[in-house]
Formats: sequence, structure tokens, C-alpha cells
Amino acid sequence: MIAMSIAGVDPSGGAGVFADLKTFQALGVYGTGVVTALTAQNPYNMFSLKAIDSNYVAEQIDAVLDSYEIEYIKTGMLYSKEIIKTVSQKIKEYNLKAIVDPVMVATSGGNLSKDETAESLKRYLLPNSFFTTPNVDEAEKLSGIKITNEENAIKASEKLQKICNNMITGGHLQGNNIINIDGEITIKKQKLLKSENLHGSGCNFSAAITAYLTKKDSLNEAISKSLDYTYESIKNGNYGTLIPYI
Repeated sequence: MIAMSIAGVDPSGGAGVFADLKTFQALGVYGTGVVTALTAQNPYNMFSLKAIDSNYVAEQIDAVLDSYEIEYIKTGMLYSKEIIKTVSQKIKEYNLKAIVDPVMVATSGGNLSKDETAESLKRYLLPNSFFTTPNVDEAEKLSGIKITNEENAIKASEKLQKICNNMITGGHLQGNNIINIDGEITIKKQKLLKSENLHGSGCNFSAAITAYLTKKDSLNEAISKSLDYTYESIKNGNYGTLIPYI
């Protein structure tokens, strides 16, 4: 069982490729990683970012898939239109199923994308993806709908569902996760835990979904298990990284 993460490098290990690989391993899946950007950051500050050339991103993907059979991949920070287009092309070329964490801003506040990223995700990546897991801020950027309550979140989810099945995570919705699969909306309540460890939550949650799908769970099963996994990780503060509520 092998999965792939396509994301940036966070040297503090709480987010990005490093965090994804920890989650894959914790859930019994062998992880491969393709790097889209190098960052100098920690859980509290973003200092700098250097994007990888999109052609080199493509070479990394080709190199991994030359040796490994992979069905499910997870994308995190892709940063630019060029990288988004490249990843989308590779998804189609290799018939991959992508779980998209549409990362645009770091928990510490640093910008992890260019201005056109939301539009590029909608145009190129999401139509070719299996599932996407935006938080409220990301869902607002992708849908153009201001989300202040559950009703707004449902409208945003319905708009996104025209492009891709999705889940708007409930960390800013009193723990109410809005799940939309094939137009059927389910609201899954998750208890929130207070935590100062707010770094990398979306990365690890979407990586967990990818791992469970790789292990042949259904999408609904993968979502449910990943919510429980993230909750227990916050509660126990271990498994290799510190995860907040999503």
C-alpha cells in the first residue's frame, strides 16, 4: 500500500510533505513525497519560500510512478498556476485519484500561494480530483461565498460540488463538518479540543483520508476514521507531530 504527497517542505515537520509522510506511516501506508516548494517556517512564523520549477515537479512525479503503483495521492501547497497545471496533467496521465488540501495560507499567517491560485485550482486541479478538504477560509476563496454560519457553508459546498466532491472542515463552524459527496450533504459533528498546537491540521487530516482510501476504505469510512484519528492525535499529543482541530 503506497500513497503520494505532493506538497511543500516545512522544516519544523508539522505541515507539508514531512507531516504527510508521518501520517501515512502511522496508518500503515508507505509514503512517497514530491516537493513543490521549500519554506523557512515554524509553527509561529513564515520567513521565506522558494518554489520548485514546475518541470522538476513533473520529473519527481514521473520518477516515483516509474517504480511504484499508486492510486491515491494527496496535494497540499502547490503555490503557482504552473505547478497546479503540471500536477493536474500528471493526475490525468497516470489516472490518479487526488485528495486536494487547497493550501493557500499557513497557520502562522504566511502566504503559501500566488494571487491566482484559487482560480487555478478551480480551473485545472479540482475538476480532475477525487475529493477536496478546504477549511472555511479556503472554501470562501474557492466559492466566492462569505461563510459566517452553517447555512453559508452549505451554499459554498454546493457551489464547490459542481466541480468536485468536498468537505468543508468544521474548526470554525463549531465542529460541524460539511460533507458533500455526489450532491448529498451530510453534517458530521466533531467535538472541538482547545489546543495551542495549530500547525498542520489540514495537512494531516487530508493525508489520513488518503491513507485510509489507499487501504481500501470507502470515502465515508475514510472521512470518519480521519476525524477520529485527528481528534485522538490532539488529545494525546503524539504520533510524531502535534495536530490541532481542523
